[in-house]
Amino acid sequence: MDPALFIEWCLEHLNYLTVFILMVIESSSIPFPSEVVVAPAAYIAAEGELNVVLVVVVATLGANIGACVNYYLAMYVGRPVIYRFANSRLGALCLLDEAKVKHAEEYFARHGAVSTFVGRLIPAVRQLISIPAGLARMPLGTFLLYTTLGAGIWNTVLAAFGYYFQSFMSKDEMQAKLTEYNTEFKYICFAIIAIVILYLAIRTIRRKKN
Repeated sequence: MDPALFIEWCLEHLNYLTVFILMVIESSSIPFPSEVVVAPAAYIAAEGELNVVLVVVVATLGANIGACVNYYLAMYVGRPVIYRFANSRLGALCLLDEAKVKHAEEYFARHGAVSTFVGRLIPAVRQLISIPAGLARMPLGTFLLYTTLGAGIWNTVLAAFGYYFQSFMSKDEMQAKLTEYNTEFKYICFAIIAIVILYLAIRTIRRKKN
């Protein structure tokens, strides 16, 4: 089956399984916007066919599995093979190239382990940030923690908008809005991250004082 046709079929038949499969794909070999998966699934949940909390959980689990694919591939095959693949015809079919992988590596080098968390919210970095994490052999527990937090926040924001929009606009109108305000959604996620980091920092300082 043509992969593009399979993805199209999944998008037209959104349920927990197809959401999981699409998010695995989105986080690994064939990057495409998670907005076209999570928000429409939450829209369907608002109509009563799915549970919005389970949509977020399944989407985040799928994102984790897809991220682990890149993480382990990078860890075991190494940098030369990754770059050779990115420059190959197959890599091009997966929307990869050397510049994208290099950008993800540079982002990881600048921001360290926390980039796995923040990088999940940045277009063009989100799907590839697992590669430098694998190349750097980041501990799996740390990698999964940051990936789950970043993907979970992103999926929650998308689901919240999809669920909310169902009350007053069609699914196509919602998709257009999500595309139009993609940058604003990213800033919302960054604001949530800042609040979480501030809370953890205050909590740590209080513990040390006590």
